[in-house]
Amino acid sequence: MQATRIIAIRHGETAWNVDARIQGHLDIPLNDLGLWQAAQAGKALAGETVAAIYSSDLQRAHATAEAVAATTGAPLSADPGLRERCFGHFEGRTFSDIEATHPEDALRWRKRDPDFVPAGGGESLQMLRERIAATVDRLAARHAGEQIVVVAHGGVMDVLYRLATRQDLQSPRTWALGNAAINRLLWTPEGLALVGWGDVQHLEGGARDESFS
Repeated sequence: MQATRIIAIRHGETAWNVDARIQGHLDIPLNDLGLWQAAQAGKALAGETVAAIYSSDLQRAHATAEAVAATTGAPLSADPGLRERCFGHFEGRTFSDIEATHPEDALRWRKRDPDFVPAGGGESLQMLRERIAATVDRLAARHAGEQIVVVAHGGVMDVLYRLATRQDLQSPRTWALGNAAINRLLWTPEGLALVGWGDVQHLEGGARDESFS
């Protein structure tokens, strides 16, 4: 079976990225810089042949994907399987606030406990990994020998990198998750492989790097 080429992009910046506020499944729009970053990502991919674009259904990702669709002409589909990790009752708060009010939860979070489930319907890292792996397998299998774009969130990008490099969920993160960065992977039924990561040549200045957006 031929490989599927995947361009994976984290959404552009939001006001809550600036505030280091946890977004999770909350539907926060792009800010002005984020809209610009999305447009730049679209321009950077204008010469690419893209069979399909798949986006998280949250507007910060979908608006970024729309900018790519506008330049590539590829069809765009929203898929809730590409959403960010759900952080339950912690969504809308900062990590420093959680450290002050729920220190035990904050410690499990900081240590990347794969089985820690935030209260209020949240997801563990293991649950997120399983969801993202299944979603990417499902989408990529439709496009053997083709190239697709996947637009999602920082936590999703982190999982994709770990899957492609065979790193476990508790390994310290040494890779960037920049807003609107372009990342490239190959998919086969055996799994993902890393081609390139963190390309931000199309952007000016630094993008914020939270993994809960």
